[in-house]
Amino acid sequence: MKLVSTLVASLALLSAAACTSPQQYKAAIDEKDSQIRRLNEERAQLKAQVQTLKSSLDQANGALAEASAPKEAAAPMPAAEQRFPELDEVGVSYGMRDGNMVISVPSTVTFPAGQATLSDEGKKALKKVASTLKKEYSSMKYSIEGHTDADPIKKSKFSSNRELSVMRAMAVLEFLVSECDIADQKCVVAGHGQYDPVAGNDKDAGKSKNRRVEIVVMKD
Repeated sequence: MKLVSTLVASLALLSAAACTSPQQYKAAIDEKDSQIRRLNEERAQLKAQVQTLKSSLDQANGALAEASAPKEAAAPMPAAEQRFPELDEVGVSYGMRDGNMVISVPSTVTFPAGQATLSDEGKKALKKVASTLKKEYSSMKYSIEGHTDADPIKKSKFSSNRELSVMRAMAVLEFLVSECDIADQKCVVAGHGQYDPVAGNDKDAGKSKNRRVEIVVMKD
């Protein structure tokens, strides 16, 4: 009788083990899969962090190399309040704009109305401008930019204010290069026409201010 009871108990235990083992096995597999996923995610995060650190290191090394590289001394920009009497006496204005020195030659000095041929007074003024450029900004480049008022072209050979502004800028460039020894390769030319006014175009005084050729001294 005791033997029978023992056999029954053993069979019960085996039956229970048979029922629970697959569930425990599945739970263990699920836990293992979850751990693998977490490890993969952590690995991906670490990989991204390493890449970010590498990029930061590359940028830092580049900045260090640039800071350590020898640089040519840039010509100092005169302070905004510095005066140039030689320009004042020929009616040429100047001043700082966006960190650049801008020398502005009014068309009343340089050109007859509607024309792009330099006057004698204009040539005299540009010689003063060239002297200032060579003395103060010899290592820099220059943007020679023509401007007009907004009045439509009527009695002129030019088809538009844009064309007139370009040709006036070209006339200034050619004079500075051929007569004043300004290096041609240091200059660029632009024509803004009426699209960059410094005053209103509703009155003659404003129109007169807008008609100009500017020499912008460009920073390196």
